[in-house]
Amino acid sequence: MLTIREVAVRKMLCALWVVSLLVPAIASAQPFPVNAAGVTNGHWHLNSKDIEANKKIFVAMGGTLVTNGNFQIVRFPGVLVYLNQGAGAAPANGGTVGSVVNHVGFTVPNTQAAVAKWKAAGVNVLPGGAGRTDQAFVETPDGVRIEILENKDQKFPIQSQHVHFNVPESEIPKMQAWYAAWFGAVPGKRGANIAADLPGINLSFSKAMDDKPQVTTKGRTLDHIGFDVKNLEAFLKRYEAAGGKIDRPYTKNAQANTALAFIYDPWGTYIELNERPDTPSATTAAR
Repeated sequence: MLTIREVAVRKMLCALWVVSLLVPAIASAQPFPVNAAGVTNGHWHLNSKDIEANKKIFVAMGGTLVTNGNFQIVRFPGVLVYLNQGAGAAPANGGTVGSVVNHVGFTVPNTQAAVAKWKAAGVNVLPGGAGRTDQAFVETPDGVRIEILENKDQKFPIQSQHVHFNVPESEIPKMQAWYAAWFGAVPGKRGANIAADLPGINLSFSKAMDDKPQVTTKGRTLDHIGFDVKNLEAFLKRYEAAGGKIDRPYTKNAQANTALAFIYDPWGTYIELNERPDTPSATTAAR
């Protein structure tokens, strides 16, 4: 027969085990801590023609379905994927290929294990290039191209990894410098790609197939990407003072204590900027 102390210890161990299961889920609900410029990755906003089909794909890949008003959202560590635009939005006029954002990417600990699991769930997965087993591709029915790469050391089953821009070759260093200047992205490389890193996402820059400017993301299935920005109003004042154009001005939601604005980068990427009260600060422990 257990003593009172032994019963208490067992209860405590059981409680700690439950908490240990909850911590990853809670942590993955939040963005990565902001960088020194006050920026972290936020979201990718789709204008899906078939929300249910896209929902099935992203949830099968390991995302968690959440709702926010009329928006259907799938949450991954590092990014929120919004599946639909607001009511009355015009249908998308194309997928990612051909736009300045050619594709987006996730990493998994084991690509082949993930592919087998997703295929069993009905996801159409395409093989990697040149026989690579650490790479695969998923393409949604409305043309959002998603690259899957392997990172054996990551602690999440899946997480956001990169946004891959295609621009004329001469524009690559300019684009890298622009994201470094305005969002504090750290210049570097991802494999052979010129790149820059933000919390939760790598920005990769490559030469477009025809070495010509690509069309804007605005109006495509992947309509825009989003960053969370601390002190957004001050950021926008600096941006305007430097000659930057704001497509949708600073708009505050006092009830939710949030704010947003929209800008384009000089190459046509439509970008939503959000300020949220729950965005982790730079001093928050990295996940």
